[in-house]
Parts: sequence; structure tokens; C-alpha cells
Amino acid sequence: MNKSDLVDHVAASVNLSKTDAAAALEAVMSGITKSLKRGEDVRLVGFGTFAPKNREAGIGRNPKTGAPINIAASKSAAFKAGATLKEELNKA
Repeated sequence: MNKSDLVDHVAASVNLSKTDAAAALEAVMSGITKSLKRGEDVRLVGFGTFAPKNREAGIGRNPKTGAPINIAASKSAAFKAGATLKEELNKA
């Protein structure tokens, strides 16, 4: 499922226009992004938790030449599925 498919699903599920569903989805994603940028976790009870994650700088190797390269520190997001989502995924 891609973003367009998700907009279609939301629009059909709650009887919204695709434009309104897309705006709602954008607002949710924006809220999650802003919270993660502030270093806050985003907990969606029954679904899961998004958490900011810091990766330290390190040294890697160029696979072609074997020469060492510096890898800069970076931020990313981690997701941990909630119990309800796990149960739903594991139903027969």
C-alpha cells in the first residue's frame, strides 16, 4: 500500500473526499514528524510507538576500494508495534 492507496482507504472508510482525506493524512504525518524532531515519542495506543533514534558517527569501508570512509552522525525514526497490532497480524 502506498500513500495514494491509503488516502483512498481513508476517504472510503469515513466518507470523505480524497482531498480531505489527503489533508488529514498530511496533518497526521506532519504532527508525527514535528514530535520526532523535538525528540518526543509518538504513542498510538493499539498501533505502536514512533521514537527518534540517534546514530553515532562511525567509520565504514568503501566496498569497491576497501578505503575507510567517515560516516556522519544522523537521526532516524524507529517504530515498535503495539500489542494490539501484533495480535491482529498474527491471527489465523
